[in-house]
Amino acid sequence: MRLREAVEKYLALAGGYGRPVAIAQFGLSRADSEKLFGAFDEDYHISRYFHFSNEAGEAFDINGFPQTHFSVDAEIQSTL
Repeated sequence: MRLREAVEKYLALAGGYGRPVAIAQFGLSRADSEKLFGAFDEDYHISRYFHFSNEAGEAFDINGFPQTHFSVDAEIQSTL
């Protein structure tokens, strides 16, 4: 999944920027979720707009840290 597709899916789930969405809601397998969000987290130009959190719910290993939710800043539009 490319960044633009991920942001569009995020917006459909969240209803707007800055709102947390459960990683599990993306409907990807555990391995695909961890790979996709791990790659976004490792890329400086993307990661500054992605914010992960560990709340109640299914946790995913994102670069060695358990994370359940994420939100995206509206400023990500500058990189799309």
